[in-house]
Amino acid sequence: MPVMQLAALYRYPLKSGKAESLASARLDALGLVGDRRWMLVEEGSGRFLTQRLLPQMSQLSALWNAAGGLTLSAPGHDSLDVPLPDADGNLRGVTVWRDSLRVPDAGDAAAEWLSAFIGRACRLVQVPESRARQVDTGYAQPGDKVAFADGFPLLLIGQASLDDLSARVGRPLEMLRFRPNLVVQGSAAFAEDGWKRIRIGALEFEVAKGCSRCVLTTIDPQTGERSADREPLTTLKTYRERDGEVYFGQNLLPRGVGELQVGMPVEVLA
Repeated sequence: MPVMQLAALYRYPLKSGKAESLASARLDALGLVGDRRWMLVEEGSGRFLTQRLLPQMSQLSALWNAAGGLTLSAPGHDSLDVPLPDADGNLRGVTVWRDSLRVPDAGDAAAEWLSAFIGRACRLVQVPESRARQVDTGYAQPGDKVAFADGFPLLLIGQASLDDLSARVGRPLEMLRFRPNLVVQGSAAFAEDGWKRIRIGALEFEVAKGCSRCVLTTIDPQTGERSADREPLTTLKTYRERDGEVYFGQNLLPRGVGELQVGMPVEVLA
């Protein structure tokens, strides 16, 4: 039986922005340190903005730095350093799906830079751990928190699951279409569907629920263009649909803090 291991680590400092591929990452109560702690919102309503509405966000790079700030860059634009805002200053009301919260605004310079890039008035906001959202208690414990990710701190996908889907679609698919944090190698296709608890290195995780997929998976992460044939969503619907939702990958809850490194062994505990 092949040994399972952590094959890749990805962080997305800005929700719906470009991924950072990492060799190692620190894990805190909200997932990977620096992961989806920043978000774009509509200037007036505070509603969150993603590639679902603005596929050009796939070309927006927001590199996280050790001080917690960002460096923004995009084609045709000079880069901009954005410092970490005061956790309790310049608060703005925002919404992420059904959650409403008040979080620090990153200031006018970032807002003007980003508004020029995406072509609509927006603000950049950041979430400190003290202001993070409660994860749905239907799948998590009171006190489990998430930053600006859709619903859970971490997303895991098995490499074999992507290989299976690519074979069915008839062309290689990029893992980053599905925006995982953790990629596991050495498991059977969709083995992760049956996992309840796993260990990576010395750290344990609960497998909360499958991840339902949307039109964002049809956006090429390299070009920002939507596929005309709506792949891979079209193929996923033929064998991964349940109760009107299409599932690919598993949402995780961390049960501890520490360091993750690519190459660490992955063990199924339950």
